[in-house]
Amino acid sequence: MKRVIPVEKNKDYEVKISGLGSEGEGIAKIDNYTIFVQGALLGEKVKVKIIKLKKSFAYGKLLEVLEQSDYRTEPVCNIYKQCGGCGLQHLSYSGQLEFKKSRVKDALERIGKLKVCNQLPVACQGELNGREEGIVLHDTIGMEEPYRYRNKVQLPVGEENGEIKIGFYALRSHNIIDMSTCHIQDEVGERVVALTKQWMKEHNLKAYNEQKDTGIIRHIMIRRGFNTKEVMVVVVTKTKELPYREEFVRLIKENIEEITSIIQNVNNKKTNVILGEENITLFGKDHISDYIGEFKFNISPLSFFQVNPLQTEVLYSKALEYASLTGKEVVFDAYCGTGTISLFLSQKAKKVYGVEVVEQAIENARVNARVNKVNNVEFIVGQSEEVIPELIRDGVKADVVVVDPPRKGCERILLEAIAQMKPERVVYVSCDPGTLARDLSILGELGYKTIEVQPVDMFPQTPHVETVCLIRQE
Repeated sequence: MKRVIPVEKNKDYEVKISGLGSEGEGIAKIDNYTIFVQGALLGEKVKVKIIKLKKSFAYGKLLEVLEQSDYRTEPVCNIYKQCGGCGLQHLSYSGQLEFKKSRVKDALERIGKLKVCNQLPVACQGELNGREEGIVLHDTIGMEEPYRYRNKVQLPVGEENGEIKIGFYALRSHNIIDMSTCHIQDEVGERVVALTKQWMKEHNLKAYNEQKDTGIIRHIMIRRGFNTKEVMVVVVTKTKELPYREEFVRLIKENIEEITSIIQNVNNKKTNVILGEENITLFGKDHISDYIGEFKFNISPLSFFQVNPLQTEVLYSKALEYASLTGKEVVFDAYCGTGTISLFLSQKAKKVYGVEVVEQAIENARVNARVNKVNNVEFIVGQSEEVIPELIRDGVKADVVVVDPPRKGCERILLEAIAQMKPERVVYVSCDPGTLARDLSILGELGYKTIEVQPVDMFPQTPHVETVCLIRQE
């Protein structure tokens, strides 16, 4: 029997928001039919217009808030509703932290089928009738000042009606929302945007048109060392020839006191990938430097480096705490990237093996180790799910394993190899609650119990949440 959809497109409805989705969107139900409402908050009564229908759900446009949540607040950004950069400014910061904790809890319970409590382990035993200890889920660690935290911003450049536009893409589109101020990036980026527009207008330089594959200037990227105050400006171009490059360098140097590096990155492919493979240093060094804790890192245009250095130190310090190292342990760091976690672990480990499939990242990791005079870390290029079993076969076994996988999570073969090695502890750093929950469930099947889960807010004003977990052999 075909299901009758209880709403119609372009009609208005009053609904109660009973939940929040993974992107922070409100969720309402009419006759058990789901309606997603961007901008609505849990507990609110709202008026919506149905704008898209699917078999099992619809999208509604928020028209009016009839009953307002106590967590609703006024966004600080004047282009907030158009820009796709940060979607939670209408939710108070305390509400954002609670939402991120609930995202993790929902994933652990719904996807991982794991028992979770929000208290200390002893209290959890009572909560679960004393039969079994639940996972301790801590409150999300937030920031004192949840704005101006990004040390990197990448901005597409375009044109509309002859006017240069530099900003962020609108939600679910490639329409550029022109911006003069962004409250989550460092203020130096705003000055670079204004100077780039000035330079392009004065010399009639054309922005890249991704439909026609024409024009010159594709993106502007700004990187800032929060501790060193060094600034890198990268202009991404379609062609190697860059007219009036000297004028661009002079304009930036005259107006950005902290400028350390100006680089042209050439990307001549018709692609959504922002950076190409060729870098040309126009001024200064080919990198900037910054610190996480006591460790110094060189950052090139193509380097991966966490965009929120303050919270990165919080995250890595928690991972180091969960590793419980005494100086005698061998540690495997799977998906080590440019070696940031590996270097943190090296402070208290006997030996750290960092594994990463991206060769350039491993080259950067080795440089970072040399810069910091760390000698007890070895970096290996390859798939973690291949390299780590090989290390085990060669007789190298870890007391502690740290995994920090991409959004897709760990391959099962890696989790099985870890379990067969029987390390005392596994520390899992995650950027996606769904794949985290799946992998914790698999580790549970393999004899490892999740003890504690700590969400960390690396990206205030957005729905993203990082999580670090302590896992022990049962």
